Amino acid sequence: MTNIGIPKECRPGEFRVGISPVGVRMLTGAGHTCFVQSGAGDGSGFLDEQYREAGATVVHSAEEAWRRADLVLKVSRPTVQELEWLQPGKTLMGYLYLAAAHPGKVELLLEKKVSAVAYELIQLADGSLPVLKPLSQIGGRMAAQVAARLLQNDAGGHGRLIGGVAGVPPTEVVVVGAGVAGEAAARAFLGLGAHVTVLDTDLARLQSIDERLSGKLVTVVAHPFHVSRAAEYADVLVGAVMVPGERAPIVFTRAMLRKMKPGSLFLDLSIDQGGCAETSRPTTHESPTYVEDGVVHCCIPNLGGVVARTSTHAFLNAAAPWIERVVVQGIEAAAAADPALAHGLVTHAGELRNFRRVSYARPVE
Repeated sequence: MTNIGIPKECRPGEFRVGISPVGVRMLTGAGHTCFVQSGAGDGSGFLDEQYREAGATVVHSAEEAWRRADLVLKVSRPTVQELEWLQPGKTLMGYLYLAAAHPGKVELLLEKKVSAVAYELIQLADGSLPVLKPLSQIGGRMAAQVAARLLQNDAGGHGRLIGGVAGVPPTEVVVVGAGVAGEAAARAFLGLGAHVTVLDTDLARLQSIDERLSGKLVTVVAHPFHVSRAAEYADVLVGAVMVPGERAPIVFTRAMLRKMKPGSLFLDLSIDQGGCAETSRPTTHESPTYVEDGVVHCCIPNLGGVVARTSTHAFLNAAAPWIERVVVQGIEAAAAADPALAHGLVTHAGELRNFRRVSYARPVE
């Protein structure tokens, strides 16, 4: 039987939890033990008493939840302190983004021979990322509501209403990246009445999004010239690019962003993977923006962490089958039997798997 630790997330603006009471009931009903840190589910609306009723043991420190576990279920990337609590040879599952992590974290996982499963890298045969998809959808949809707020004068914006009104044109929104997050952002901005342009290097992807959205937006192939030109006229520029297992590519140079209109907003949805602009650095929900070259930057990792009820249910709906396989079979047998899970195994037995380690100036702590 497996001891499973569910610590409380400790990053600012992160209110999700690694598993719900329903998930705990499933695990304890199969004979496994769950150690849930007190308050871990508060942000998602799950009380300690609900976890107890589901069969969990509620512990009062993060250290205890980590140290007693054979398997730790996380949401956001762990801190160095948390990794130091994790016992050698154990298993960790969460959205880890190791390609964008500080090198010290990777070395710690390797030194301890931890089997680390990155939810964002679990990949099906068709190339889709089933556990990342719901959070990408949430992040994309949130981009519109965050932008609507940040464009207000009292939030430091230039005072534009996204949808405009009769006689006043709508906001120009440019989304670079037509993947899951980019499409979700485009849909949300269209719903608010914005004029939306989507750029991507993949023509087939542009054709697909154009068909799904019935031609309601403009699609452009993302040659550097087109990206630079689009940035010039954008009121809101959204970066939604990713390469699974690697640092996000730099799509926006400082020179490109410098051409944006003063007071325009740049939203970097790729910041979990290091950011897609030369000027990107992580912000928080409490302090969401900074101004660089006259452009308001919003680069919040784990953007969906403040809609925790929705986000927790959404990602667990997707992650539950893989959690169950690891608990029942053990990580080695489960990964051997399931190519999708094996693709998400980023460190195992002191070895790197399935992501390319790179060095760059601003690792995500």
